[in-house]
Amino acid sequence: MSRMGDTIRNARIKCGMTEKQLAKKTGNAENFIKEIESGRRIPSDDQARRILKALGATESVSTELDVAAEPEVKLRPRPTPYIIPDFLLDYHDGQFDDARMACNLAQTCVEQGGVVANRTEVVNVLHDEKGKVAGVVAKDLLTGKEYTVKAKAVINAAGCFVDEVLQMDKPGEAKMVVPSQGVHIVLDMKFLQSDYAIMVPKTSDGRVLFAVPWHDKVVVGTTDIQRPTAESEPRPLDEEIQFILDTAGLYMNPAPTRADIVSVFAGQRPLAAPKKEGKKSKEVSRSHKVVVSDNDLITITGGKWTSYRKMAEDTVDKAIKLGKVEKRKCVTRKLKVHGWRPNPNLADHMYVYGSDEPAIRALIKENPALGEKLSEKYDYTLAEVLWAVKHEMAHSVEDVLARRVRLLFVDAREAQKAARRVAEVMAE
Repeated sequence: MSRMGDTIRNARIKCGMTEKQLAKKTGNAENFIKEIESGRRIPSDDQARRILKALGATESVSTELDVAAEPEVKLRPRPTPYIIPDFLLDYHDGQFDDARMACNLAQTCVEQGGVVANRTEVVNVLHDEKGKVAGVVAKDLLTGKEYTVKAKAVINAAGCFVDEVLQMDKPGEAKMVVPSQGVHIVLDMKFLQSDYAIMVPKTSDGRVLFAVPWHDKVVVGTTDIQRPTAESEPRPLDEEIQFILDTAGLYMNPAPTRADIVSVFAGQRPLAAPKKEGKKSKEVSRSHKVVVSDNDLITITGGKWTSYRKMAEDTVDKAIKLGKVEKRKCVTRKLKVHGWRPNPNLADHMYVYGSDEPAIRALIKENPALGEKLSEKYDYTLAEVLWAVKHEMAHSVEDVLARRVRLLFVDAREAQKAARRVAEVMAE
């Protein structure tokens, strides 16, 4: 079974939808152009379809291909808009907003009877008289108050920070993950000049580079650099930014410079710690795994957004197998994420709120002052700030501007201008 095939199947499971419903909520279908190496024979339409079928494509991933043959054009630098290979493969992929998805998942958890605690940190793992895990001590980071929470099962799903929790269970435990950092830069759409995303399958150091339309901008990335320790506020390295600019400059006209960057952000992903020293992060497995400590602490690590539902299912199955939770049938394949609705208007930035959108518009109708824009350049409104505080657990200005309305990632300068007004609304 191909890895791409697994990815596509997991993407359908991720959204809790049928194949035809795959991208109708926080995600959408995105057209990509993939460069095919120069000098190879141009595939026919039928051959190209077989290529995608071998990759695991289904009816949810379009197999209507445009194969553009330009045998007289060789790879060359600007002034052409892009380096043009002998032919291009046009395919569809999925796109979604990760921060909004995380928020929607928390809301879904509450709807299913769960209790969600934001701004709370586990500071210790509790054990019973037999030494088995029996709960945690959690600290409210806003008040400093600590709470003892007893539980039949404790699942360590702390991402890059799983090793810290493992140490609470059993000091001296070997490291399980190595943080890998990825950086993206955000540019104006003039640098893409197309509705199509670009995927460069092979760069100077062997990594893949994407340039993808996102919130009326183009986001370009990513890098893949191992970091010595996990960081809650990772910062992009100068070399990462330069790598993206240098590579993007081969495919964009004009070539972007640092002055053209409207925003830059970094994140870290938990990869399985390599057994051999010096192994590059691109060579480290992205697959998830579930492990159980001698004290019955269940840890899930690795993986990616594409497979998050499968990761959760495997983890709960492990807890059931250990007799920690009641056995029941998994319902994730048909469980829709909070806010799901069919056929959103992708031209309106409010589509990311899904079925919550009418309620936000109702706030503006009741109080027109909430229709005030956070920035003259963008359509984000004060109503969205109010909604983020009351319904999406936003506690800080950064929560709102970075992880709810996304203005900080779309245009950092405009977000800085809007910060005071957002703080005023949050204080009211």
